[in-house]
Amino acid sequence: MKISHHPLWLVGFRPFFSLACLAGLSLPMLWSLMFSGALPAPATSFSSSQWHAHEMFFGFGWAVLGGFLLTSTKNWVNIRGYHGNTLIFLVAAWLVERAGMWFEGVLPPTLFRISNNLFLVSIVVMIAATLIRHRQDDSYRDNYFFLIVLPLFLLSKNLMLGTEYFQTGWSMAIGLFRMAFLVMFERTLTQFMKGVFQAAILRNPTLDGAIKLLALTLIFADLMPSPLAAAISLLLAVLLGGRFVFWKPHLAMRRIDLGIMYLGYLALTAQLLINAIGHFTDIAWVGTVSVHVFTFGVMGLVIPAMLVRISKGHTGRKVVFDSLDRWVLRIMILGFLARIVAPQLYPTGYLYWLHLAATCWLASFSILAWRYIPYLMQARVDGREH
Repeated sequence: MKISHHPLWLVGFRPFFSLACLAGLSLPMLWSLMFSGALPAPATSFSSSQWHAHEMFFGFGWAVLGGFLLTSTKNWVNIRGYHGNTLIFLVAAWLVERAGMWFEGVLPPTLFRISNNLFLVSIVVMIAATLIRHRQDDSYRDNYFFLIVLPLFLLSKNLMLGTEYFQTGWSMAIGLFRMAFLVMFERTLTQFMKGVFQAAILRNPTLDGAIKLLALTLIFADLMPSPLAAAISLLLAVLLGGRFVFWKPHLAMRRIDLGIMYLGYLALTAQLLINAIGHFTDIAWVGTVSVHVFTFGVMGLVIPAMLVRISKGHTGRKVVFDSLDRWVLRIMILGFLARIVAPQLYPTGYLYWLHLAATCWLASFSILAWRYIPYLMQARVDGREH
């Protein structure tokens, strides 16, 4: 069998969810060890904090988002989708970027910039081409949001590696991932609640459109006057909170596989409130709470559930969260509490809480890697090709 014909290369989620598991179990722990001085930081011209932020958003985050979009876009427009050698190239580019981020200090600047942008440029162009070329067959009329958002990821990642504009870059990264999660929440939770509870949740085109437009403006929050960014954040949080009430959380919270999605939704809303309140008050948070409410509360809680669901469903298996799957989600909730809540209650143990949170990521994604990478490397169990 040719390498390109291996089941791993049939659909985008297979290689990139495998990489996401490996990045999720390793990157937070590496940062924890660097932060405590137990491991030397990469010898680079940018700071270890820049390395950490970049790798969590564009290493881990884009392994997930890339795998999700490569898979979902082909389903949205009903085509075969990228596979085989194309996916091998994208994975190689992702790996080259990871190596380049670690060895930037010894690479010629031009070579580093090429290695650092090859993956994202390639995958953004591919996904955008799919949506544009097959727009007449697109089952979602609001996918134009992706055509706006995806190129901005390139600007964000390059700003994050510059000393002067690092804050603008990571602020944009959060805003861009926020957009992706808001779209995902609308589409998936509508289906999940109908499928599990036969319950319809509120979907009002005007409200949904206003939420996405406000989120789109907040991509540029760091470039706005602070009062304006705070006001938009507050308004968006109010709209999200109001909609949440009509999304039947009392049903979803009965099951952790759905409840975890609702907790992620609440974390996204809470992060907006923290940003808004921060403009009017001087709350002395311990640690970078706003950023980590998003990265731990949204990305950290939602992504493992998403990996389980897609890895089972798209390999022909029944989508049922068994005991070990549920423990993965509970461990990630513990990681959120350790990283966000515990330092506020016991700040002198900050380093301990940081290590505990990283250990939760290590444990959860190790379990996911052990259980699901073998699934991703096998043919579908229902006999379908892809």
